[in-house]
Amino acid sequence: MDSVIGTALFETWDWLKRAGSAYSSFLYRFRLSGLRRVVVDIFDDVATFGVIIAFGLLAYALPPFSGTGDVWNRGREYAVTLTDINGEIIGRRGIRQDDAIPLDDLPQHLINAVLATEDARFYDHFGVDVIGTMRAVIHNARSDAGLQGGSSLTQQVAKNLFLSPEQTIRRKVHEAFLSVWIEARLSKDEILKLYLDRSYLGGGNFGVEAASQFYFGKSVRDIGLVESAMLAGLFKAPSKYAPTANIEATRARTNVVLYRMLDVGFISQGELLLARRQPANVIAQNINDSPNWFLDKAYTDTVALLEANKLTSEYVIEVKTTIDMKLQRAMQKIISDEIAVSGEKYHATQGAAVTMAPDGALRAIVGGNDYEVSQFNRAVDAQRQTGSAFKPFVYLAALLNGFKPEDTVVDSPVAIGGWAPRNYTGKYAGRTTLTKALAHSYNSVPVRLMVEMGRGVAGVQPHKVGIKAIVETAHKVGIRGELETWAPMVLGTSSLSLLDLTTGYATFAGGGKLATPYSVLEIRRANGDVIYNRADDAEPPPQVVPYDKIAELNSMMKEVVKSGTARQADLGFAPQAGKTGTNQGYRDAWYVGYTANSVTGVWFGNDDFTPMKRVTGGMIPAPVWKSITLVADEGMAVKSLAGVPLDDTYAPIVDTTIAQTPTDETDQAAGDIEATESGDVALVLNDMFKLFDAPKVKTKKKAVAAQKPDAQPQPVIKARQEADPNRTLLENLFGSSEKAEPPRKKKPLFSN
Repeated sequence: MDSVIGTALFETWDWLKRAGSAYSSFLYRFRLSGLRRVVVDIFDDVATFGVIIAFGLLAYALPPFSGTGDVWNRGREYAVTLTDINGEIIGRRGIRQDDAIPLDDLPQHLINAVLATEDARFYDHFGVDVIGTMRAVIHNARSDAGLQGGSSLTQQVAKNLFLSPEQTIRRKVHEAFLSVWIEARLSKDEILKLYLDRSYLGGGNFGVEAASQFYFGKSVRDIGLVESAMLAGLFKAPSKYAPTANIEATRARTNVVLYRMLDVGFISQGELLLARRQPANVIAQNINDSPNWFLDKAYTDTVALLEANKLTSEYVIEVKTTIDMKLQRAMQKIISDEIAVSGEKYHATQGAAVTMAPDGALRAIVGGNDYEVSQFNRAVDAQRQTGSAFKPFVYLAALLNGFKPEDTVVDSPVAIGGWAPRNYTGKYAGRTTLTKALAHSYNSVPVRLMVEMGRGVAGVQPHKVGIKAIVETAHKVGIRGELETWAPMVLGTSSLSLLDLTTGYATFAGGGKLATPYSVLEIRRANGDVIYNRADDAEPPPQVVPYDKIAELNSMMKEVVKSGTARQADLGFAPQAGKTGTNQGYRDAWYVGYTANSVTGVWFGNDDFTPMKRVTGGMIPAPVWKSITLVADEGMAVKSLAGVPLDDTYAPIVDTTIAQTPTDETDQAAGDIEATESGDVALVLNDMFKLFDAPKVKTKKKAVAAQKPDAQPQPVIKARQEADPNRTLLENLFGSSEKAEPPRKKKPLFSN
């Protein structure tokens, strides 16, 4: 073994020496000397090390994307302009941008100003301006003043589209490589258009068209030399030079741009002097009166529609919404005023409301007391226990399983396992009808219905186990939230949003047709092309619950207003229904009600989950609902609900006008008094009591044609403007025996 190993090593070493000698002999014939050798050595070393550096640089500078797909919109945000149904702009969300203006339509002054300040050699270089970069390097080395940038316009496009703003060598290398890549794929004009449309120009604006509209109130097509110079000056440092931030710095920067245009030869000395004497006028921005709660929801719905309809390549769009601006403003004022008046007394710091049409069209959303203080939308995003406001879904499940509104049940103590719910008053009514049990919100009855539905009723086999049937019914009519599956859920222990709960009630208002909340009617491109239209693209709502069952439920829920826990919500002139809700410990108070024209949900509570001071759904939410609905239904014809016909028990509305214009706050308050023509004793007495609450004021009645007995009441011309506590006083005196909610705000004439 020693001999074998030794021989192998010797022969290997001998072969290597002979091979090396042969290679040297071969290379000897190529030996160079003198100047030729120096030149060859230099080029050889440059080539060798250049290849090594090139591979390293390439590996270091690989672009941060594959280069495939829709790379030009990579990381782009939506720019959404929202309007009301008449096309009036109500606000914007996302970014402000408009790339619909062709390059040929842009003023030549603007293009010249941008090129003069950002890249005068733009049309001469290949993406990286070597001359401009070297000039900037020399200037920066010589001068202690401000530094010059060496990036070409194409490099800035690469940075805006694909890179972060971090100041690193790696980013600069990426920028250079991507600039060459962009130049190989786009024309110079296309690159310039991208730069003008995608650059940030301050104030939340991207692109010259959005900036021109924002700062000057007109299209970029119509701006002059001075305005062009001002916009061109924003590209360098938009946050610093934006007119809304520092108008003096903006004008100083505008002068720099003008002098740069003169140096390059784009304008004459005379044009420069004239421009300096006529500075651009910047319009004032009014962003305070904006329906922000609704805008947030509409923007979310818009993005969802774009994704659902595979329109995600559309970034600059105009959206026509379902908002009722008059109602939106009134609703916010009503909620905020209520918190200002009652908040401290009852420890209620927040309120929310949402109004929709019976088909789900959102008309107004208020997500809190003050959007500037907190942007959290309590109407859409907050999940709260609904309390008794959930009970209508239990009763609907019972109706679908064979019960009738007039069926009797026993309101008495009931227990399931260790759980034994009690009524709010601590008393029990004994044998009662389902209608009365819902009107007075007895707690034991829904529990008994759940048990009875589990067994079946009157020989009818049960469709599902009780809780499961209730959950399925709630989801069937539009509730999307997750519902609990234990016995207390029938009393509203599941947490739902106000929007979700109101949607379920909207299905009741629509006669059993499924309501789906929506805020978007139409989506257009910036050039006006329609890419989505709800009337054409949306499916008609299906009938998810038989009409006759909804009619039975509505007839029951009408009594909640007429004789139950929500008497302060009674409009008096229109068929309506609803349900109050108060959860454990008075942490949340709800009222959701509806007419044939609108469905409104109201919530009051606290963000920190602390309890209010014995506030129930009939105490604050119900009268607030009434105030909101008077605005929501104003000008609409009064109509029947399924199961609640419009008959002579409802008071017709009579329009009145004030004989003289109110001249002070007292007269203005008195101007709210209206004459009514009604056989309803309560309403007549209600108006009589108002004589003690406000000074007399002369009124002039409009002529009202006598109605025939079978005639329909006139459409609502002007509704009552505030909830009247004296109406509640009368109902307490003559109404049912259930404990009524105390009057609000005004001190009653008598105590009961």
